[in-house]
Amino acid sequence: MPEGPSVRKFQLLTSPFVGQVVAKVGGRSRKINVNDLCALRLQDSQVHGKNLYLAFVAAEGPLGPTAEERVLQREAAPGASSSAQGGQEQVCSPQNEEPQELQHSRSEVPDAAEGLGNWLHFHFGLFGSIRANEFSRANKANKRGDWKDPVPRLVLHFESGGFLVFYNCRMHWCSFPRADPSSDILSVEFHRGQALDALRAPNPICCTLLDQRYFSGLGNIIKNEILYLAKIHPLTQGSLLALSDLEHLLDSAIRFSSDWLHSKLHGKRLHPQIYQKERCPLGHAVMKGTLGPSGGLKRLSWWCPQCQPMVLSEDGDPSPVT
Repeated sequence: MPEGPSVRKFQLLTSPFVGQVVAKVGGRSRKINVNDLCALRLQDSQVHGKNLYLAFVAAEGPLGPTAEERVLQREAAPGASSSAQGGQEQVCSPQNEEPQELQHSRSEVPDAAEGLGNWLHFHFGLFGSIRANEFSRANKANKRGDWKDPVPRLVLHFESGGFLVFYNCRMHWCSFPRADPSSDILSVEFHRGQALDALRAPNPICCTLLDQRYFSGLGNIIKNEILYLAKIHPLTQGSLLALSDLEHLLDSAIRFSSDWLHSKLHGKRLHPQIYQKERCPLGHAVMKGTLGPSGGLKRLSWWCPQCQPMVLSEDGDPSPVT
């Protein structure tokens, strides 16, 4: 799934639309009725780790065609509907002109009528993304040989004429962003002391780094790269490392994440040193394994046994992971 730098770029793509009113929606979701977004104003956009939050409020005054104009449109094209890359589009009408049956069918409706900020939470899956003023196009054929464009989960057309397209994401309404900025590795409020305390725990360092309670936004790519940069074996227990080693690892996490974001904003691709590589930059053979706590989530790891030697405990046990 997209890591912190990618989601922060997504947030920057949404920022120019803050203050604008949704004029038309497209897409489909099992969790929300996307038509609930019609005629709402995008009030705010925030990112916390791997999660994006958009706040919507009621827009002042009517938007879109009048009720009479919509009746004429329906009579002119009975049963007609337009599609947005595989999803149904809905032109927004004034909220007080909705059919009664639609008003009673809404699920998880935002309380925009009272002017309160209602947040739509986005969590992106594998290859999840946001596009501004363009749709994603297929760059290769699928397994069946079809060149089918990705289908958006949500399309928001704004009154300015611009639009946002959301791909492969889960959405649900919440009352406020649920995150602690002190754990976000790309936040100015990131708490180094809290992070260092977490790294000192007697757990494999590769597991601690993926704990979003302390390293929100840090994902598998960042984990592999910074462990190589810090010359630390992924199964080494944090409690066995010197404070200077942990500080170096933390510096690497912040610097790598910031540099990756900078590259993304300038259209440059990431050039990993160890992630998905067969050899490290020094030419050593790279090991690959699925590591994680027993009974927990296991993630692929790449490391160089020569550049990242194992640090063992006194009893010679590297870690309680497989």
